[in-house]
Amino acid sequence: MRCLLLLGVGVLLLSGWCQAQEGVGSVEEVTVDADLGASREGSRTDAEALLREEEAISPDELSVAQMREIRDRAQNFTFKTEVNRMMKLIINSLYRNKEIFLRELISNGSDALDKIRLLSLTDRDVLAANPDMSIRIKAEPDKRLLHIIDSGVGMTSQDLVNNLGTIAKSGTADFLSKVQDVEKGGAQEMNDMIGQFGVGFYSAFLVAERVTVVSKHNDDQQHVWESDANAFSVAADPRGDTLKRGTHITLHLKEEAADFLQPDTIRNLVKKYSQFINFPIYLWASRTETVEEAEPEEITPDADEDEDVKVDDAAEEKSEPKKTEKTVWDWELMNDNKPIWTRKPSEVGDDEYTQFYKSLTKDTAAPLARAHFVAEGEVTFRALLFVPRAQPADSFNRYGTKTDHIKLYVRRVFITDEFNDLMPNYLAFIQGIVDSDDLPLNVSRETLQQHKLIKIIKKKLVRKALDMLKKIPDDEYEHFWKEYSTNVKLGVIEDPSNRSRLAKLLRFHSSRSDSMTFLADYVARMKPGQNHIYYIAGSSRAEVEKSPFAERLVRSGHEVLYLTEAVDEYCLSSLPEYEGKKFQNIAKEIFDLNENEQQKERTEAYRKELEPLTRWLGDKLAAWITRAEVSRRLSSSPAALAATAFGWTGNMERLALSNAHQKADDAQRRHHLSQKKMLEINPRHPVVRELLRRVRDDPDDPQALDAARTLYRTAAMRSGFMLQEGQAVEFAESVESMLQRSLGLPPDARADDEPEDDAPAEAAPGDEAEADEADEVEPHEEL
Repeated sequence: MRCLLLLGVGVLLLSGWCQAQEGVGSVEEVTVDADLGASREGSRTDAEALLREEEAISPDELSVAQMREIRDRAQNFTFKTEVNRMMKLIINSLYRNKEIFLRELISNGSDALDKIRLLSLTDRDVLAANPDMSIRIKAEPDKRLLHIIDSGVGMTSQDLVNNLGTIAKSGTADFLSKVQDVEKGGAQEMNDMIGQFGVGFYSAFLVAERVTVVSKHNDDQQHVWESDANAFSVAADPRGDTLKRGTHITLHLKEEAADFLQPDTIRNLVKKYSQFINFPIYLWASRTETVEEAEPEEITPDADEDEDVKVDDAAEEKSEPKKTEKTVWDWELMNDNKPIWTRKPSEVGDDEYTQFYKSLTKDTAAPLARAHFVAEGEVTFRALLFVPRAQPADSFNRYGTKTDHIKLYVRRVFITDEFNDLMPNYLAFIQGIVDSDDLPLNVSRETLQQHKLIKIIKKKLVRKALDMLKKIPDDEYEHFWKEYSTNVKLGVIEDPSNRSRLAKLLRFHSSRSDSMTFLADYVARMKPGQNHIYYIAGSSRAEVEKSPFAERLVRSGHEVLYLTEAVDEYCLSSLPEYEGKKFQNIAKEIFDLNENEQQKERTEAYRKELEPLTRWLGDKLAAWITRAEVSRRLSSSPAALAATAFGWTGNMERLALSNAHQKADDAQRRHHLSQKKMLEINPRHPVVRELLRRVRDDPDDPQALDAARTLYRTAAMRSGFMLQEGQAVEFAESVESMLQRSLGLPPDARADDEPEDDAPAEAAPGDEAEADEADEVEPHEEL
């Protein structure tokens, strides 16, 4: 018993010494450190157990006796009926994620610290009671208790009744109305406060079955507020002024919310929601340290000891000190990342931007581009945007779904990364932060109200993002275009209001150069009098270079853009013009080529000369073409098949047919595929001249008809179209027939019939006996 008493006295002395070392007036001394979770062993009698229970310190530093005193002296209040209904709505329906309770309570603590900081601008004495300005979190998993302590402005007893006893009642508005005479700079800073104890405070009941609030204001004594979400009470704290100033919230967590007491969970939530709060946030956590054990003092041997022993001792090497691991508890700073977007861009270095980007996105490479700006006007916000060097390979598989690359903050408090209206789908690869000072929020801060300010923010964000892309240096733009060209082209299709800006970013292959060209460079190289930007689309550059539609244009010195990606033709179809020059798809029947008078007269002469052939072709091929016309764009090919003005080109047809996500019998697809095309013929090609001669001599010549059909099908394939409804088989048969004639074979020559197999030979007499013996094999041998 005596040993146990001595041990207890030693523990008490050691505890007192540790508290003294922490300094007078510190938050940890008076709120969470003093004997939190301490236990005493050695129960002997029921009387001793009762005495220890009376002396035990409760989680909010109130002994059982003090709690009894508070309940005896407390003023009890009952929430009004409508308030009760609102409370149930908040707890059960309003908040989607229970984890945001910590964000709300930390934000409230930050606002309280902001208030006392602003008051100190005109009166330094308000900080005299407790100069520390921080937020501290301590968890007690064994008792399911979570403590959040701030050294902010605190609340009087009346504040506790008004602010915590009424739903959506915030002390911030009253506070602002009382300090309007503060200097202009201070007033601007005061507008940055969210509100100390509004609806956000009641998110605590998402995870807590009971909440205790101890608060001390400079103008009042310390009070205790307690509630179980049905009623609340307020009483003077019998311990006196232990907080000095500030608020200590204790959550008595529900059993299912025990995970929020784990240090790793708390760290992750603080990092997610509150890592950029202006004030330090500390967590009471343990760490393991390796320390050296003190060696016992050596005993000097007597002079009369054996000399051999002395020699052995002297020769003995000095042993290394023993090391042991020790668990150390201390306050761990959790928000050491600084919000660099709040600083001026000229004050932030490239290394700081890169480091911040890597910590924000977990990317190992530096960003390709960045934009750091402050937008002012109807809405004020700061933004820091980055372009990653590479985007995920499956980004287009998730196109249009939820993105979490833009994180929305309100006064450095994280709100959401699920708000898809801040950046359009085609710019979803951009990562960064948007921090608004006056963005309207609903009561839960989880879903933004549909407000005109949101549209203004999005409009400015998109324009700044496009300016950022435009300023990418030439040596980096090649890499950007390789990664994000499809995004830019989708933007032209989806965003009419920014098409002119996006058009400046477009690059395509060109007949003039092996490298890709901007539209601005194409326009600068246009021939005098050229009114259109010519382009042709196909699956590859090799295909479009050999397209019959580009033959005469390229030969005459006109530049043609080669569209080789699937989205290219959709993109330019959505772009009506660029710098006053209209786009023209040279694979369509509407074609405008600047010709002089001599060229026009020659074309008209060809039309008159070939009129019998074009009329005959239109009649014989009426099932597939609208008409036949003398071409102005063919140079070496005999014929080409041009789409109608609003029809699908061969490239568009191929893309439509290869689309797996479509109905089996799509009416629109059937309509476009059934549309007839215009057949253009080259008046100078020998095949066309020979057909003209044959048609004049004998319009019913079967060979001429066969040649015309083959000419149509080869023209369709040259023009990128796919032969439909058995035309491919007919085309193959006609080509095979021509091949036979060219080899001197008769037109009706066919493959020889396959010879019949010989009849099976009769079995030999001995074979049957061998078969019978095989049938008599034992079962196990058969297996």
